[in-house]
Amino acid sequence: MTGWRGWAGALLGVAATTVLFALFAELRPGFVWLGAVAMAPWLAAVDRAPSARRALALGTLLSVTFTALVFGWFPGAIAAYSHAPAWLCWGVFLLIAPVLELQFLTASWIRWYARRKVGTDSRLAWVPPVLTALVYVGTEWFTPKLFAETLGHGLYASEVLRQGADVAGAPGLTLGLLLVNECFVAVGQGVVARRGLRPVPLVLALVLALVGLGYGAVRLGQVRAAVRSAPALVVGAVQANITNIEKRAAEEGTYEVVRDILDTHYAMSDALLRSGPLDLLVWPETVYPTTFGTPKSEDGGALDEEIRAWVAERGVPLVFGTYDLDGEREFNAAMFLGPSATGELAQAAYRKTMLFPLTEWVPDAVDSPALRAWMPWTGRWKRGPGPRLVDFRLNGGRVLKVAPLICYEALFPNYVAAEVRQGAELLLTLSNDSWFSGTPAPRLHLMHAAFRSIETRTAQVRVTNSGVSAFIDPAGTWTSEMQDNQRSSVVMRVPAAERLHSLAGAWGDWLGPVALVLSVGLGVWLRRRG
Repeated sequence: MTGWRGWAGALLGVAATTVLFALFAELRPGFVWLGAVAMAPWLAAVDRAPSARRALALGTLLSVTFTALVFGWFPGAIAAYSHAPAWLCWGVFLLIAPVLELQFLTASWIRWYARRKVGTDSRLAWVPPVLTALVYVGTEWFTPKLFAETLGHGLYASEVLRQGADVAGAPGLTLGLLLVNECFVAVGQGVVARRGLRPVPLVLALVLALVGLGYGAVRLGQVRAAVRSAPALVVGAVQANITNIEKRAAEEGTYEVVRDILDTHYAMSDALLRSGPLDLLVWPETVYPTTFGTPKSEDGGALDEEIRAWVAERGVPLVFGTYDLDGEREFNAAMFLGPSATGELAQAAYRKTMLFPLTEWVPDAVDSPALRAWMPWTGRWKRGPGPRLVDFRLNGGRVLKVAPLICYEALFPNYVAAEVRQGAELLLTLSNDSWFSGTPAPRLHLMHAAFRSIETRTAQVRVTNSGVSAFIDPAGTWTSEMQDNQRSSVVMRVPAAERLHSLAGAWGDWLGPVALVLSVGLGVWLRRRG
């Protein structure tokens, strides 16, 4: 289809898919079904593309509209952080959208190519849809995505369907949704061509849906049966909602701000301790906004000793976010303070490895004084050594095997799975989402964290400075929730549970590379057959 009518239909397909994506991304139970048809308008538009250039244009356009509508909160947050003009942040964000959402471009091109190769051969009608789905999933695996998002995340709103993530993570759910979308595209094209209602795609879509629902129901039952009613761990979580620390420090002085932060957390923690005994206290990421254990001033050394004395006096182990210094290298860290085998106070640090580009970390290859002068807001932290388990001693001698995660690290399935394979009993996430307060970001971040618990079937305690803090069970359900932009503290009761093994927990994000290899093999076969 050529001319303005062709473009009008194509643009309508892009617009429809973008709107459906935006609704599906709201994670509402009533919108779960949209995932089965969200891609269909765009896929149908690509099928009508008369050239590879038109197909790629549709992929590029969808990458931009998707980025603008689903992640439209991000440029404003970056503008507030960097003090750069909002128009510049928007411009750069939309300019790099085709790179961040490269799967739309590769899927559109391979779809056009496969349809041209297959032609009218009905025996090979399955090739373009399957190749499109494989390339889509494979591309997402190697694309440098800022938010690690994928279509399957929208199924979090279904308690049953999201359980399928323990097989191949959220990308596995994406593959299933793409195939269901392909079924509806085939049905729609048959109706438009007046070939009648095609039963085979409808039956296949029904089978895929029943497999997903059946597997999810079985696994959900197994998870619930494995969880015991009595708590194995009682955790006090503090969300003080103290934000804009850098601005306050510039106006009031660093010591005064740190003094206020500590006093607030002491008071909120003491209130929790008065409500009943705790096994563990948790404060959020960078709550102590200076180095701990290697003070930079006398005041810093006094505050370090004050925290240690407070922990020793209360007799409750504490985990909190701070900075860790090694020579001239500074790390975003989680500090563990608790009893040692000799009864003295022991200290252990976990250093964050997965740092957000530019705002937390600049690669050495591009770091320079010129870059720092141009973008003075760039971060100076160094990367930690990778997935590490912390054996943390609690009162009574019990050793808790903790898989620490700091903020951005919760987005990476392979990283979390590597920690769990070391024998983790609990995922412990410290985060600072205050830069995105008032946007969908805190809840989307929580959703990502919940998928890590589903994939590894491991309970998780998540504590943030401004929300959303919560306890997440092995089925991905969050409770003990503290909302965004709220000062609150809560006791999280972590139940004992039998270890349930999962493919995603054992292999991590395995589907992406497998899909990529299969798509290359199928593409080579199609080309040679041509």
